[in-house]
Amino acid sequence: MMVALTLFWLSRCLFYLFNIPYFSQLSFWELSRILLLGLRFDIAGLLMLNFPFLLMMSIPLPLRRFKWWRDIAGFLFYTGNILGLMVNFMDVVYFRFTQKRMTGDIFAFAGDDVDLASLMPQFVRDYWPYQLAFLAFAVLLVIVSRRVKYRPRKFFTKPPANIIYPYLAFLFTIAIIIIGIRGGLQLKPINIITAGKVADAQASALVLNTPFTIIKTLDMQALQPKSWFEPEECRLIYSPVHYPQFAANDALAQKPLNVVILIIESLSSEHIGAFNRNREGYQGFTPFLDSLIPHALTFRAFANGKQSIEGIPSILASLPSLMDRPYINSAYASNKIQSLAAIFNAMDYNTAFYHGGTNGTMDFDGFADMAGFQHYYGRTEYNNDDDFDGNWGIFDEPFYHYFNQQLTQTQVPFFATFFSLSSHHPYTIPEKYEGKFRSGKLEIQQSIMYADFALGRFFAEAARQTWYPNTLFVITADHTSEAWLPEYKTRVGMYRIPVIFYAPGLDLKSTTNKTAAQIDIMPTVLGLLNYPEPYLAFGHNLLDDSTASFTVNYINGVYQMIENDFVLQFDGEHSVALFNFEKDSLLQNNLLDVDIEKAAAMERTLKAYIQQYNKRMIENKLAIGVDGSEN
Repeated sequence: MMVALTLFWLSRCLFYLFNIPYFSQLSFWELSRILLLGLRFDIAGLLMLNFPFLLMMSIPLPLRRFKWWRDIAGFLFYTGNILGLMVNFMDVVYFRFTQKRMTGDIFAFAGDDVDLASLMPQFVRDYWPYQLAFLAFAVLLVIVSRRVKYRPRKFFTKPPANIIYPYLAFLFTIAIIIIGIRGGLQLKPINIITAGKVADAQASALVLNTPFTIIKTLDMQALQPKSWFEPEECRLIYSPVHYPQFAANDALAQKPLNVVILIIESLSSEHIGAFNRNREGYQGFTPFLDSLIPHALTFRAFANGKQSIEGIPSILASLPSLMDRPYINSAYASNKIQSLAAIFNAMDYNTAFYHGGTNGTMDFDGFADMAGFQHYYGRTEYNNDDDFDGNWGIFDEPFYHYFNQQLTQTQVPFFATFFSLSSHHPYTIPEKYEGKFRSGKLEIQQSIMYADFALGRFFAEAARQTWYPNTLFVITADHTSEAWLPEYKTRVGMYRIPVIFYAPGLDLKSTTNKTAAQIDIMPTVLGLLNYPEPYLAFGHNLLDDSTASFTVNYINGVYQMIENDFVLQFDGEHSVALFNFEKDSLLQNNLLDVDIEKAAAMERTLKAYIQQYNKRMIENKLAIGVDGSEN
């Protein structure tokens, strides 16, 4: 066990070394303290992994004398610890994309109909150094552990010690396992949020280890109801129910707008030149978007999650991801929701979801069906694998062309969502464009240029269609990508994405720093269309200045509320940090004990937000009837 513990600790050191830019705020002493205190989580994770082995080797039964029994126990030891090391090394890379340790939802992702057989060789080619390091650790575990031999002292082999000792050893082992898994004798066992007491939210992933976070979240599907406020007080502080501010007979007086939502894979704000004009010498990777932004209503916004399956419900149903599992894979996935598709269906729109990926990928088609889309178009419907990228699905440019053709054949008004994929790892672009797009500091940035180019080609083609002048386009991202610039590696910067509203027939032209997020897309679209009925959304209408605009995201047990220039981090019980991220872009100056009133006001709103979210998820009250009744 000491061998495995040492290797686990060394894998944490490698996790840090391979991801130094994400922990640049740590001093030498802070880093040393984190590496030392992380042993508590290593011990807990190892004991959970090795519980079957320890039980077999300590249980006071004669079976322990048989070689086959010890061989089975040895197999469990090596299998458990090698798997533990494997996921630790996987997170060395995966962390750059999600900014958190993997949790139990990784199995739901692996269980989706993703063509892992074709993707794995690419991952092997791209990340072979990490695999070699893992193999070295696995071999070291086997070689060193096999050299360790336990020889009991003669005292314990003679009666009465040989009778009493096995039972005492068994009880002692069980006690040590319980204490170790709990992380000590304190009132509550350690959990993911305990890491927030050792380090700030940015560095909590360095305290944790991946086996610990996966095991701890395997059964974390059920939300717990919160009771910080009485129901009426909670509703007055925050309510997700939206009531239109105009008479119903005034609504939709004009010709109904078509609505097209374009979700660009991994389009971080970092890649957009127009968002980084103040950085001297910086060249963006989105020339088309840069040309469009002056003619659109643009927000430097925030994603509500770090995975595609978190982004889709946020964008299309204004449901943030405030659970350890994404909504699509959670126990609440069958809840009745009030999505844009369902609302537009009731308004006699034609609705469709387009994603060039292999049908079934990440359950997008399942969510589209549950959300109420009338049609789903994927790789199967495209039916031409000449344009297959060899990994995920159809290249962006040809699938945009297909998308445009389908829209032109669709009766207006229509609501369509398009989700791109070419800027997803392994960042493949068509052979005919090799060398056309500039590379950047990050591997993804060349494919971002291709994605932007394909988007521009779509708009050029769409502008020639009759439906184009009467269409509202919304452009956003599903989540952010790996970052290079330091301000995009913080717990605020890691969520920075664009939210762009462009309508050729409307005067929507401005760029604002107002807090915006994916969950604000649905209420803003409905506001622009003068939708007359009440509905439920956890976002805000960005065109309505009568209410405060803020957003919330959640990762590894920490809630984060962003409002204006401030961000509050809350561990579910207490606020742990407050930053002014506009003045302090690297989040180095915690204002929690300085701006006490601001922190208290934000915490009060955040608690009401969480209480409403949990209650409505648990009770399946995520939809509002025309008469204002719930569900």
